[in-house]
Amino acid sequence: MLSRTADHLFWMARYTERAENTARMLDVNYQTSLLPQSAAVSKVGWQGMLTISELMPAYQAKHGEVCPQRVMQFMVRDESNPSSILSCLRAARENARAVRGSLTTEAWETQNQTWLEVNRMLRNGDFERDPGQFFEWVKFRSHLSRGVTVGTMLMDEALHFMRLGTFLERADNTARLVDVKFHAVQSDFFGAASEKDQEYDFYHWSAILRSVSGFEIYRKVYRDVIKPERVADLLILRADMPRSLHASMNEVVQNLAMVANDQSAETQRRAGKLRAELKYGAIDEILATGLHAFLTQFLDRVNDLGMRISRDFLIPA
Repeated sequence: MLSRTADHLFWMARYTERAENTARMLDVNYQTSLLPQSAAVSKVGWQGMLTISELMPAYQAKHGEVCPQRVMQFMVRDESNPSSILSCLRAARENARAVRGSLTTEAWETQNQTWLEVNRMLRNGDFERDPGQFFEWVKFRSHLSRGVTVGTMLMDEALHFMRLGTFLERADNTARLVDVKFHAVQSDFFGAASEKDQEYDFYHWSAILRSVSGFEIYRKVYRDVIKPERVADLLILRADMPRSLHASMNEVVQNLAMVANDQSAETQRRAGKLRAELKYGAIDEILATGLHAFLTQFLDRVNDLGMRISRDFLIPA
């Protein structure tokens, strides 16, 4: 396969996944902002949202003070923000258009229709009317894109590069979400004593679980009240949780093996080592040595993998 074609397929999948993850993070912030809380606590949540995406400097340069409405507009429809939902869906569609011949009709039409539809919805004010409904639509379109891809594409290198892009992006975003949300509750609410704070604790963690479609899974796996350390265990180490770091790295390692070439051995070794650490890791050890340090290192290593994959496979000769 041409490295240029592989590059477009890889980034089409990454941008689609990034749009979905941005919608998920905005949705959890929007839902928690509806809970009774002080303006200061609410502001910390929105600052965390910008910090997750490394967009605080860009936002402040444009808008200054953190304000929920402005953050939502910046993260949804601002074309100058390369990580906004609109920018991601445009980039996904442009990458798909560049390799139209490598996609099935269904896969191309799903991308194209998503782009046309999001523009119509933003023009008509659907987002302002019901943000929650808009975020659900973005998630649904991403699910549809993945389903159509797996259901109609030949199981060849094109599909493997798309899967690589999807799961590398998912690993990155889940790690960012866990890191920022655990940081946000190193406060009076963490392990709260009073009844009111325990109630906040429950809604905070259940909102995070819902943001990664993990609420029902948590109930099924642990059959217990929601505890922060178990949320961390589910989202980091459980291989059977679809959006966990472990599950994402399993997919990265498998798809890397399917497209391996003469120069990718070191990339495969690093991906395998990272996956092994998640496979044999224990949440108690991770929490004892520091969750933030663990996740920061994980993000650095995922970023390194992304650069190595680009160098080994994607950069046009």
